[in-house]
Amino acid sequence: MTLGTLPAQITDYANRADPYPLYAELRRTPVRREADGTYLVSTYYEVRNLANDPRLSNDTSHRSPGYARIGQPNEETGLPPSFIFTDPPLHDRLRDTINRPFGPPHSPRFLDDLRGDLTKVVTELLDAFEGKDEVDIVDDFSYPLPVTAICKVLGVPREDEPRFHGWADALASSLDPQAGEDGLEKAQRARRELGTYLTDLIETKRRHPGPGMLSALAPEMTPADLEATAVLLLVAGHETTVNAITNTTLTLLRHPDVLARFQREPALAVPLIEEVLRYEPPVQFVPWATALADIDIADTTIPKGSPVWLMLAAANRDPKRFPDPDRFDPDRKDNEHLGFYTGIHYCFGAPLARMELHVAVAELFRRVTFSRLLEDPPPYRANAVLRGPRHLPVAIEGLTA
Repeated sequence: MTLGTLPAQITDYANRADPYPLYAELRRTPVRREADGTYLVSTYYEVRNLANDPRLSNDTSHRSPGYARIGQPNEETGLPPSFIFTDPPLHDRLRDTINRPFGPPHSPRFLDDLRGDLTKVVTELLDAFEGKDEVDIVDDFSYPLPVTAICKVLGVPREDEPRFHGWADALASSLDPQAGEDGLEKAQRARRELGTYLTDLIETKRRHPGPGMLSALAPEMTPADLEATAVLLLVAGHETTVNAITNTTLTLLRHPDVLARFQREPALAVPLIEEVLRYEPPVQFVPWATALADIDIADTTIPKGSPVWLMLAAANRDPKRFPDPDRFDPDRKDNEHLGFYTGIHYCFGAPLARMELHVAVAELFRRVTFSRLLEDPPPYRANAVLRGPRHLPVAIEGLTA
């Protein structure tokens, strides 16, 4: 993207703390063509319709050279693309297979059985706040929890969890359309290291099954497909949930009236979290789709072969869909947001993410007495796609049991 274009401004770190004025400008042209042939779709109904349109592809083989690196198979390992970067029927077969050990109807108690483990981790993380007057919500709370959850889902030994933190960070950088060569090389190196680790672990699980998805799926999938799936779940299950927990914390601390009400009314958690997912979604846009045919939408024709960015965060604040969209309102009705996307690529891990959010946020604000934000806005992560604070330093006054 050339400097000065709206996509360049959106991906520019200088605008990471508040990209929403740019999204408002973007919505003035619901389907906008950039000079390089990329189409940006930013209004709610257009984004939702295209996300459900089979003429829009996630298949990596259809991408133009400038987008080929995002989600592509690792040439050195020969791994296939993760199922999120495939189309039906392959996508449907892989997703259906992966879903069997993850939840209903085949494994209806899978997530409920995780709740106790997650609650224990949250309790341990909050216990460590004792005696402190300042904490970093990211480093001390929201960052450690999701990697523990996804390792538990996969069946990774607890002692290996610290290695997954670094791998998740590096791999997430490959989803950023503005990632430099250093970031992409770092991601490839992480994928090689993770691939070696997973190859050994999958073989171990195949010979000696235990708890977790890797054991359950080892007889159902090829080692390459299972490894690619595990890589995807690590990124999707970690980075997005870190951002969701941190964005929720920041939003509540910026809205003390809502926070006070939440502490009086714990049942507010459900609509409150859904409103955060609309208001500050952890995935801001999807920049890897390709038109398989000419698509007529909003008085515009997107030509076959064109790269398409679906701007989820812009759509979530479309005033034609959400009244007074820049207002944080947990009482909002009909809140069918796109925070977890929509269509066949709707977030596979949404039920797990919601459970992590409910456990983490409820306990955080039940036990911790906050004083103030120490930086507002806080420093943000470099990634424009998976947007969230890199640190969230806060002053606290106390901790209850």
